[in-house]
Amino acid sequence: MSDTALDLPDVATGTPLCATYAEVTELRSRHPEAIAQALATRRRRPSFLPEDGRLMLVAADHPARGALAAQGRPTAMNSRTDMLDRLRTALSRPGVDGLLATADIAEDLLLLGALEDKVVVASMNRGGLAGSAFEMDDRMTAYDVQGVVEARFDAAKMLNRFDLDDPGTVVSMEAAGRAVTALARAGVIAMLEPFLSRRTDGRVVNDLSPDAVVKSVHIAQGLGATSAYTWLKLPVVDEMERVMDATTLPTLLLGGDPSRRPEETYAQWRDALALPSVRGLVVGRTLLYPPDDDVTGAVDTAVSLVH
Repeated sequence: MSDTALDLPDVATGTPLCATYAEVTELRSRHPEAIAQALATRRRRPSFLPEDGRLMLVAADHPARGALAAQGRPTAMNSRTDMLDRLRTALSRPGVDGLLATADIAEDLLLLGALEDKVVVASMNRGGLAGSAFEMDDRMTAYDVQGVVEARFDAAKMLNRFDLDDPGTVVSMEAAGRAVTALARAGVIAMLEPFLSRRTDGRVVNDLSPDAVVKSVHIAQGLGATSAYTWLKLPVVDEMERVMDATTLPTLLLGGDPSRRPEETYAQWRDALALPSVRGLVVGRTLLYPPDDDVTGAVDTAVSLVH
């Protein structure tokens, strides 16, 4: 690549700006302005929801919080290129609607042409680093509202952990409420992922009992000056029918990093997806790092449950 102004290919041809990871680094070093140009010309879907009203999204915002483990492997996500390989495989599969990620990952995939015609959900608050003394301080250290709007993304996701013994929780709640309001005013979906959390032996633990999830839902769905553009992202727990009775908001199920066998996880998802307000899945490590490393097989199975 030269140092002259970059001529972007016609996106209608489907030609990505970069074909290799070396080209991504080269473009980033010489033409950082190309990212904004590529965002401005990226082919977007006509609507957030496909015709069947259900979404299958792949999540990749864990590394920005220092969470690199998957399926019991503490360094599973250390390699960015390996992770991008897995994401590109997942996003290429029929029925996968899009991505949830921080800017670093979303922009790599953008330059590689993997986000054309995909829904993109921007991850906002990654400040609560996993295992840190300040893990409950979920500040907006990734996308802000202006960045989401300028990127022409479809939604923005926030992690909302409520520790009733931590006075700092209200600061995170206030920030989330402001973001929900600002996103709605821009016509962008706010996707909230609530938990009742507490510190146990120095570790942050999410309470996944049905009553705790119900309470977290009620707290989260009240954030902001309007809920018109608010969606929920919830864990699959026991008594999901009772949990989902706590909201009328459209909801996606998260995958987490399960200790169950894949067959048991898929069965749980299948049952929960049958509930009326559940509109699909947002899954990351479960599909990107399956026990047998068959990303294609894991993704295709999840798609078959959603669509």
